Amino acid sequence: MSTEQHVAPPAAQYPESFENPGLEGHRGRLADLDPAAAKRAERQVALIFTISALASVAAVVAYFLIPLDSTLGSVRLSTLILGLGLGLGMLGIGVGAIYWAKTLMSDVEYIEERHPQRSDAETRAVAADMMKAGVEDSGIPRRPLLKGAVAGAAALAPLPFLVPLVGNLGGDWNVSKFRHTLWGETPEEFSGRLPDGTLGRRLARDPSDTPIKAADVTNGSVFHVIPHGMNEAEHFYEEKAKSVVLLVRLDPTLLKEPADRQDWSYDGIVAYSKICTHVGCPVALYEQQTHHLLCPCHQSTFDITDQAKVVFGPAKRPLPQLPIAVDDEGYLVARHDFDEPIGPSYWERLK
Repeated sequence: MSTEQHVAPPAAQYPESFENPGLEGHRGRLADLDPAAAKRAERQVALIFTISALASVAAVVAYFLIPLDSTLGSVRLSTLILGLGLGLGMLGIGVGAIYWAKTLMSDVEYIEERHPQRSDAETRAVAADMMKAGVEDSGIPRRPLLKGAVAGAAALAPLPFLVPLVGNLGGDWNVSKFRHTLWGETPEEFSGRLPDGTLGRRLARDPSDTPIKAADVTNGSVFHVIPHGMNEAEHFYEEKAKSVVLLVRLDPTLLKEPADRQDWSYDGIVAYSKICTHVGCPVALYEQQTHHLLCPCHQSTFDITDQAKVVFGPAKRPLPQLPIAVDDEGYLVARHDFDEPIGPSYWERLK
């Protein structure tokens, strides 16, 4: 059996260098030779920018005209038109800019030698002149139609995104309502009376709304808690998003309580907001051995024995504590609302 071996040709067969083939001869465009063609191309570019602007306006108009009721069809239609308007608006600007460059701007090839990173003063001045020449070459100063068209399209294109974003914020800018939850409201039918005669909202199991007695909470147990009677709240989901609490019982000797909070717990039972102070995820994982609460979203970890302070993760503030006590019937009640806003920080949290 014979085998063939590939033998490379001797190096002498290759030239030491190649001649510069140069640039291909420039081919003039119709718009460069015929003023009428250039004017026609200008109108075409303006038309593309106009279509972009109209698509943006149509999306904004549709946002206000199509009601977002309970039907899925209206939501789909509104989303579809908003998406098409935003897409066509941005696409029109891109296509118009490319067509402008291809038909009206200079297409002469330029050769520039590579130089060190910083050029000398003379070269930098030449570069500045080239930039000025590029602006003049774009034709903006002498083409007011294009200037107005591109400015209008660029100004209107973000509206299909910005208008729904701002519009969906609603008209209620009262941020102080985030400071209060249903724990501060004490309707008599859902509250218990404390030894000092005041009323406190009873703690109830989530979601059954069953009031919780202190005797029901065994050492190491965890209860997901809501204000008793919250199921009858007018804005149930909004109130629940603020009011959910995690109730834990542990050895009272493990608690590190400052003097002003020693009456916020009851015989080792502590209650903390279940809303993470990072981005608002539910902190629902309890490590019984370490007495840590974990947020499943970004692994923020809070120490229940030490005022729910952050021991790991991106959260910057401890979980707000709900002060609790026992009423005259043995049920756990909230002494008052949280002493600080729950959840993530916002710009007026401390005002």
